[in-house]
Amino acid sequence: MTARILVVDDIPANVRLLEVRLLAEYFEVLTATNGPDAIETCENGKVDVVLLDVMMPDMDGFEVCRRLKSDPATSHIPVVMITALDQVSDRVRGLEAGADDFLTKPVNDLQLMTRVKSLVRLKSLTDELRLRASTTRNIGIGELLSRNFASEDTTPKVLLIDERKTSVERIQKMLRDRADLDVTHDPHAGFFQAAETSYECVMISTAFADFDPLRLCSQLRSLDRTRFVPIILLAEEGEEERIIRGLELGINDYLMRPIDQQELTARLRTQVRRKRYNDQLRASVTQTIEMAVTDGLTGLHNRRYLDSHLQTLFDRAVARRRPLSVMITDLDRFKAINDAHGHDGGDEVLREFARRLRKNVRGIDLACRFGGEEFVVVMPDTEGAVAEKVAERIRAEIAQAAFAIGQDGKAIEVTVSVGVSSVLKGVDTVAALMKRADLALYEAKSGGRNRVVAKAA
Repeated sequence: MTARILVVDDIPANVRLLEVRLLAEYFEVLTATNGPDAIETCENGKVDVVLLDVMMPDMDGFEVCRRLKSDPATSHIPVVMITALDQVSDRVRGLEAGADDFLTKPVNDLQLMTRVKSLVRLKSLTDELRLRASTTRNIGIGELLSRNFASEDTTPKVLLIDERKTSVERIQKMLRDRADLDVTHDPHAGFFQAAETSYECVMISTAFADFDPLRLCSQLRSLDRTRFVPIILLAEEGEEERIIRGLELGINDYLMRPIDQQELTARLRTQVRRKRYNDQLRASVTQTIEMAVTDGLTGLHNRRYLDSHLQTLFDRAVARRRPLSVMITDLDRFKAINDAHGHDGGDEVLREFARRLRKNVRGIDLACRFGGEEFVVVMPDTEGAVAEKVAERIRAEIAQAAFAIGQDGKAIEVTVSVGVSSVLKGVDTVAALMKRADLALYEAKSGGRNRVVAKAA
C-alpha cells in the first residue's frame, strides 16, 4: 500500500525521524515545518494523510487542522495529530478541530503504521467516491463537499456490544442525549443486529469471557451491509497488540478504559461525520448515474442510454436469431401546443405522453425520450407485425383521451405519428434499423399524421 504522507513539525529532527520510518514502509513523504506551508501543500498536492505536530510557533496544530477541515478542498484528508502531551483535553480539542486520530510522542512504530495504513484505506475510498462525483455534470459537488455533517441536528444510531453490565451502564450514561444507543450483551446476536439495522457506528468491547472480539470485527467488515459502518473498539490497558491487529482488520478507532466521556463523544462524532460524508457521496454518485441516463422531464431513459444499450439489444437479438423491433413516435404539431399553452403546457403534455407510453409497453421494452417530442421504444423478441399492433394501440390511446393541462385542467387534443421497423435477417445494423424507423415516421407525418407506418426493407 503506497500513499503520500505529509509530515508537519517545526523541529527538523522530528521530521526526519518520522520520514525515515515512513520511507522504510515505502510511503512517499512530503514535509513542512510550519502551518501555512502545510496548508499550501495540502491545497496544491495530492496528500493522503497528514501527520501534524501540535506544538508549533505562530500557528499551532489545532489551528492548522481546523483550517484544513473547514476547507471543502482539503476537508477529506485524514489528519493525525502528534503531541508530547498525553492529556485527554488535548485529544478532545484535536478531535473537535476535526482530527481523525491522535498519537503521543514518542510514537510507537506499530501504532503509527497501522494508524496510517487504516487512514490511507479510508482516504482511498473517499477519493474514489469524490472522483466519480466530480466527473459528472449533474452534481453540485462544491455544495456537497462544503456541508458540515457533524453539525446536522440528527442523533446518530449506535450499537454497543458489551457483556459487562456495569460497563454498559456507564456508556449509556455518557451518551445520554448524544446518541440513540442500542445495547446487546451477546456478540453473536450483535452481529445479526448490526446487519439488520442501519447503524452509524458499532462499539465493541474487548472484555468478553469466551469470545474473540476481533472475530466479530472481521465478520462485520466482510459483510456488504456493514462493510462501511465505523467500528470503535473499547479496549483495556495492555491490549496494544490486540488494538493493532484490530486496526489491520479495519476497525476505525479505539478507546482505552477507563473511558473519558469527552473523548468518547468526540471520537464518536468524528466517525459519524465521516460516515455521513461518504454515505452522501455514495448516494450522490448513484443519483448522478441515474440522472446521466434518465430524462429529467419524463423519467424515461434518455438518448445517451439508448445509444449505448440499443447496440447491446441488437447484438443479442442477432446472436440468438431472435426478432427485435423499434418504434419512433413524434407528437403531431407539438410546436403549436407550445405556442398556444407555453412551454409549461408543453412539458405537461410530454410527461403525460410518457406516462401513457410506459403503460402500454412491457417491462422488458426500452422506452426512451429521443429528443424534443420524439420518443423511441425498443422491443426485444417482437416481430414487426406485433410491434405495429403495439404502435397502433399507443396511437389510439393518445388520440382517444384529451390531455389535461394547467391548473384549470384544460383539455387539449393530442395525436402522435409512429414509424416502426424490425431487424432484417442477414446483414443489418443499428443505424439501418433506426433509419428505416425514421423513414416510416416521415411517411406517417407526410401522409396526414396520427397514423402508424411500418417500414420493411
